[in-house]
Amino acid sequence: MAEILVVVEATGEFGVKKVTLELLTLARRLGGEVSAVVLGGPGAAAAMTDKLGEYGATTVYAAESEEIDGYLVAPKVTVLAELIGRVQPAAVLLASSQEGKEIAGRLAVRLDNGLLTDVVDLAADGTATQVAFAGSTIVTSRVTRGLPLVTLRPNSVAPEPAPATPQVEQLTVQVTETDKLATVVERVAEQSGSRPELTEASVVVSGGRGIGSGDNFKLVEELADLLGGAVGASRAAVDSGYYPHQFQVGQTGKTVSPQLYVALGISGAIQHRAGMQTSKTIVAVNKDAEAPIFELADFGVVGDLNKVVPQAAEEIRKRK
Repeated sequence: MAEILVVVEATGEFGVKKVTLELLTLARRLGGEVSAVVLGGPGAAAAMTDKLGEYGATTVYAAESEEIDGYLVAPKVTVLAELIGRVQPAAVLLASSQEGKEIAGRLAVRLDNGLLTDVVDLAADGTATQVAFAGSTIVTSRVTRGLPLVTLRPNSVAPEPAPATPQVEQLTVQVTETDKLATVVERVAEQSGSRPELTEASVVVSGGRGIGSGDNFKLVEELADLLGGAVGASRAAVDSGYYPHQFQVGQTGKTVSPQLYVALGISGAIQHRAGMQTSKTIVAVNKDAEAPIFELADFGVVGDLNKVVPQAAEEIRKRK
């Protein structure tokens, strides 16, 4: 059976991202050999091979070059297109991240191939499950032209180890002049602190306009830290200047799917719901009993969050 290619998402600071482990787990369910593709600068694959093998990768294709890191996306697409043409995989899986979706889109055009994005599950026959229309509809879809080329929404699959000893194959990186049109001139690492990355966190505590001010977001941060989670914000809170844009959850922000999502002072507009409604358990605190968020919540508290959250925090401390 043809192999399944998983394009690795990783950072220099934290290494292989959780979504990559989800992709490897999903790839194993499809049958066949699982191969990971590392696209990065010189030496990138060496730091990741053990982790990739731990989750079932039997081959690691290492495309390592200064050109991979020195230009935006295009060289990665060229390398992937060449590899796909050579090995003829059964499927290609990427993360539904900003870069992952851009690579997938460019790759689909380059190969004249169909593409499915924001997939939450994928069957062995290539049938994908997706959330559509701002989360209001669940659909099943298949690629009808070419191979299954899909991007997976983070936190859709529980990573499962399956130890293997991968073979590493170095790929020759040959990029064209058109791949060099956008040059990376600087990289700035965001200060993430001790909290997990928003899209990969198993617990997310988000604040909305009901928080009242940027200073009051300390309530959100305190509860998130007690629960070992990440901090999110609604579009209304971001637009009001309460919290930075990179923490926005919603249709025009980041999509999260944690085990626990706590919504504080969030009304539940469709824009926000589209980014979090696949969370496993949703808890909402809002003083408006008619707030739409309660239609979605598994547990709801009607009350003043300035009183409810400190009480909840105190109870959590008692149980630690």
